[in-house]
Amino acid sequence: MADGSCTARAGTNIALVKYWGKRDAALNLPAAGSLSLTLEDFGSETTVRFVRQTGGGDKRDRVIVGGKPAEPGFAGRVQRFVDLVRTRAGIDLPAEVVTTNSVPTASGLASSASGFAALALAASRAAGLHLSFPELSELARRGSGSAARSIFGGFVEMSAGTRIDGSDAVAHTVADEKSWDVRLCVAITAAGQKAVSSTAAMDLTAQTSPYYPAWLASVPADIAEAHAAILAHDLVRLGVVAERSAMRMHACAMAAEPHILYWNPATLAAISTVIELRADGTGAYFTIDAGPHVKVLCSASDAPRVAAALAGTPGVVRVLTLAPGPGAHIIGEP
Repeated sequence: MADGSCTARAGTNIALVKYWGKRDAALNLPAAGSLSLTLEDFGSETTVRFVRQTGGGDKRDRVIVGGKPAEPGFAGRVQRFVDLVRTRAGIDLPAEVVTTNSVPTASGLASSASGFAALALAASRAAGLHLSFPELSELARRGSGSAARSIFGGFVEMSAGTRIDGSDAVAHTVADEKSWDVRLCVAITAAGQKAVSSTAAMDLTAQTSPYYPAWLASVPADIAEAHAAILAHDLVRLGVVAERSAMRMHACAMAAEPHILYWNPATLAAISTVIELRADGTGAYFTIDAGPHVKVLCSASDAPRVAAALAGTPGVVRVLTLAPGPGAHIIGEP
């Protein structure tokens, strides 16, 4: 019989001031803060069911992704996360985790952000826990650093925190999803998974890049500038910060040993398209995460023109136009 079940949905988020580097890998504590935009209709839906066993039933967790058993590495990652919830709830029941994603996995589109935010909410509620949003953010962070931000909607700031236990390394809302009518046009420039995971790339950058200390030192001022731009609805100001943060992050990674280069020719072509759009008077500003895809921030009214220009860029596979979205929320529970 089912002991508890819950279904939750969370949108992925795209960092405008980047998260790159950890101060504690075990607790997934960021080395610096970050600021992001949570997206609508682009994320994960996850159902968690804890099953009360009778007799000698199978006590292993089951993890289903997109209708198929998860590959062992990811299944283990989910199980370790669910163990955190079981410990907190004081239960010892196997879980069935079923998730579907509209975000390609490990491609540089932040699938782990929405995945672990949805899992944090669904698993904790199914286990009988009713966590506050800061508590959910802290829990989600244990699965993925960026997932802490997807607990909240709209523009979200993540605090690096200073406490050893990470209890203050949580996110909070700067402005909700209805506060500013902007769009993010996402130019998909490749298929499949990236060659180097974000976690491995962060570790290598921190260990070997001579630019890493300068990168960390630059983040607080960028967060303050982005925060002020959001509250003032100043797209130009926010766009300048977003581009600066992305370029500094990638420069830092490119200077690692061996170098980390996520871009492909279509990435560079899409950047050129954005620069040409601005030269023609369209407010468009790019950001790039740990992958080859280019995300372009613009006003809702300019989004059709921006999307069309990106779609016509050599090497761009397809373009998504996404609006700000809500934070993690429950869509079904008994």
